[in-house]
Amino acid sequence: MTLTLVLGGARSGKSRHAEGLIEAAPGPWTYIATAQAFDDEMRARIALHRARRSSQWTTIDAPIELPQAMRAAPQGRPILVDCLTLWLTNLMLSDADVSAARADLLGACRAAQGPLVVVSGEVGLGVVPENALARRFRDELGALNQALAQAAEHVVLTVAGLPLKVK
Repeated sequence: MTLTLVLGGARSGKSRHAEGLIEAAPGPWTYIATAQAFDDEMRARIALHRARRSSQWTTIDAPIELPQAMRAAPQGRPILVDCLTLWLTNLMLSDADVSAARADLLGACRAAQGPLVVVSGEVGLGVVPENALARRFRDELGALNQALAQAAEHVVLTVAGLPLKVK
């Protein structure tokens, strides 16, 4: 297993870069999506992501049960997880045990038998949020990103569409 963590801000090119990393391996590929389409704008974003992927991609929707979806994916097949930012949002809104979910995710990453690329937002570069929920989210995502970066063989930060090797 090779774990690559791709970080970046909103609209930084992290998803497109992650797709390119996976497509460098022989297909078919698995895309595990965590987004939920609650409005027209999000439905359009999801449609745009799907439209740019070829028929070699199989998409699995896993807004909350991400570790389980990773374990159920075909073994040895390259997997892209996009993204942890939305997954964490879904967990927090459902009052899930974030610490247990983080540990489960790390276990699923370690168990992956093929290339694994995980996308996450980098939220540690902005101002301190004004409300407690937003501060908790920032702290939880920071802890999740740090744990994955520690476990990953490669970490990439995308800025303005450019990948910057961190690890």
